[in-house]
Amino acid sequence: MQEWNAGALLGVSGFYWRSCALHAGVKLDVFTAIGEKAMQPEDVAARIRADPDATSRLLGALAAMNLLRKVSGAFSNTEISSRHLSRDSEEYLGFMILHHHYLMESWNRLDQAVESGGPVGERAAANEDTREAFLMGMFNNAMLQAPGLVQRIDLDGRRTLLDMGGGPGTYAIQFCLQNPELSATVYDLPTTRPFAEKTITRFGLSDRIRFEAGNYLADPLPSSFDVVWMSHILHSEGFDACREMIRKAAESLQPGGLLLVHDFYLNDDKDGPVQPALFSLNMLVRTQDGRSYSEAEVREMLEEAGLENVRRLDYDSPTESGVLTATRPA
Repeated sequence: MQEWNAGALLGVSGFYWRSCALHAGVKLDVFTAIGEKAMQPEDVAARIRADPDATSRLLGALAAMNLLRKVSGAFSNTEISSRHLSRDSEEYLGFMILHHHYLMESWNRLDQAVESGGPVGERAAANEDTREAFLMGMFNNAMLQAPGLVQRIDLDGRRTLLDMGGGPGTYAIQFCLQNPELSATVYDLPTTRPFAEKTITRFGLSDRIRFEAGNYLADPLPSSFDVVWMSHILHSEGFDACREMIRKAAESLQPGGLLLVHDFYLNDDKDGPVQPALFSLNMLVRTQDGRSYSEAEVREMLEEAGLENVRRLDYDSPTESGVLTATRPA
């Protein structure tokens, strides 16, 4: 529970200064430019093609945030910045950070969204830069929890999986790595194909995971799967669209098939947890009908679709998300 006082209020109010410094460092590729070296500010400025004095100030702020080290006037990466903020690292989180950067304009107009009840910003895939940041940011985010999460889900004896709205295919990849007998289909918009196929190839799974282009809102889904995985797609749509998505997913299952719905779930009073509550505001400023749903609301949608044995997976997510599971009657 947050303990509020004057200092805490001002700290939260001004925290965006730190966010913007981090965003600028990532967008300018400062951490990649420094790499494994110790560099003087003017050398970093030359490498990123920026003003030397302004670069020095940014580097100083990043050092004050413990994202860089400064020794004898030269700056070097910390262990964390080398691991998560350099493009040369397999654990690079920069795409998700850039996605947050592109969201800031909309969040700055949250008051207008509350007044109007509608979005004030462009959808995430409005142009090539924001689309890459969104899709690969989803990969960054999923990679933080997918390897551990898939280990908690028993798919023994199941052979086919549909990753509905799977983006770059992160979860399909992790499910297939965890279950050697499993093959998967990533179903998403045609614009997602290059990112998905690149990621699938990177993990050496092109023979077990295929991409199928389509719109899960407008088009029929492929069918006869043992498992359908829906990760973070309900929150982009309104109640009626979510009901239809779950109905389609249920019909795509074989009898006895398993539906897994991963999302940010609010409690029944819709006043927590913090991340789902704030994420609902993110959907307000960015989408026409999207929102976070309570666990009870999604349970009702699953039961309306004729599914049974609805339960919540025993899983503590680092992002306060959760997984509801349900089966199609045999």
